[in-house]
Amino acid sequence: MKKISWHELKPQVKEVWVLSLPAILTQITTIVMQYIDSAMVGSLGANASAAIGLVSTSTWLLGGITYAVSAGFSVQVAHNIGAGRDAEARSVVRHGLCTALCVAGILCALGLSIHSMLPTWLGGAPAIRYDASKYFMVYALMIPFSQINSLNSSFLQCSGDMLTPSILNAAMCLLDVVFNTIFIPHFGVMGAGIGTASACAVISLTMAWRCLLCNPHLRLNRKETEKHGFNPEILKKALKIGLPVGVQEIAMCSAQVVATMIIAPLGAVSIAANSFAVTAESLCYMPGYGIGSAATTLVGRNIGAGKTDLAKRYGNICIVMGAGFMAITGLLMMFLCPFVFSILTPDLSVRALAAQALRIGLLAEPLYGVSIVAAGALRGTGDTFVPSMMNLGSIWVVRIGLALLLVGNFGLPGMWTAMGTELCVRGLLMLYRQKTTKYYKKYNKTTETSESELLEAAES
Repeated sequence: MKKISWHELKPQVKEVWVLSLPAILTQITTIVMQYIDSAMVGSLGANASAAIGLVSTSTWLLGGITYAVSAGFSVQVAHNIGAGRDAEARSVVRHGLCTALCVAGILCALGLSIHSMLPTWLGGAPAIRYDASKYFMVYALMIPFSQINSLNSSFLQCSGDMLTPSILNAAMCLLDVVFNTIFIPHFGVMGAGIGTASACAVISLTMAWRCLLCNPHLRLNRKETEKHGFNPEILKKALKIGLPVGVQEIAMCSAQVVATMIIAPLGAVSIAANSFAVTAESLCYMPGYGIGSAATTLVGRNIGAGKTDLAKRYGNICIVMGAGFMAITGLLMMFLCPFVFSILTPDLSVRALAAQALRIGLLAEPLYGVSIVAAGALRGTGDTFVPSMMNLGSIWVVRIGLALLLVGNFGLPGMWTAMGTELCVRGLLMLYRQKTTKYYKKYNKTTETSESELLEAAES
């Protein structure tokens, strides 16, 4: 195999960084919103924090489905733009918008129908059920706006525009502070949900405007819409790519719901500490998700252009960068977490337990970075089924299995030991798949049937 010199790699590393930085900033703004909500709700006491922590995994479950919808269509956009087929990319955008709004409407109705019963199902204490129920109800109402924001943000990133989503999501943070300041004093925990939902609504509509009316690759026009009608092949491809991601997100978030049910009997302090530890850890993995977004874009566009070797090289570069950055952020958080928790909550017992648990999980950050970025690179090729199955086996067998064994004796630290072990296993599995997948070779620049070949491979 030809050895690549640093001189040859340098411009590619630079391109990864240029694309990753705005995506990382987008992740930072998302995390800052979580910090804002946690800190403002944390001032209301441990029960208030526990109420949000109780339903947080359920919100991740619904959010994971909206993410899968975005993945199914955005990968096709990246492939078409990489191949110079902008009209086809715009057709994918139109189909994606219609599908996403239908799915979001169904999820919204589902969330509203179960919000009053969910805290009881999760084993929450009576003292926190009411607040947890109302917070989840507001989240359910926000789903259509969250879906619009996720979909259009993914489209913009796959077109190469990483800056616009970063700027708009930063603006969402500022709006979140403003709306939380208005609503939390009047509505408590539910006010935090109203504040976040209001900020998301404003930004999602602005994101749609930038994508659908301003982007040179993606902006829609009536004549083209009338000329290119419904195309079932687009939905078929979206289903092939997005369905495994959706199944993975549902199963993984379901496992996290089960983990919450395992933690719930430990009491409000453990629930709150777990919620704050997850929030603090999210600052560590934001480089991974930012670089993972860049990996999807770079791999997808090069696959579409028929440059398969370059696509895999970009994937490998991104994985190394993701692991390196998350190792650094994990190390920093080891020392900074007491300060972070002092901002998030005034409860000393919650702070101490959260720091103890988080430091266990931080040991897995480098391999967690590998799993995040490798999944993004593989998604850019259209390889989603096998990675999804690997992730499912990892979280259900390793994390839940170890949690059942450890939580009874060690409490919350036992859960985080199980989680850290599972993240290491997942990272190794994704690294193996990145090395062995055949999806990088499924596209041929000289053939018009490459996409159908890729989809046939997914079935096998």
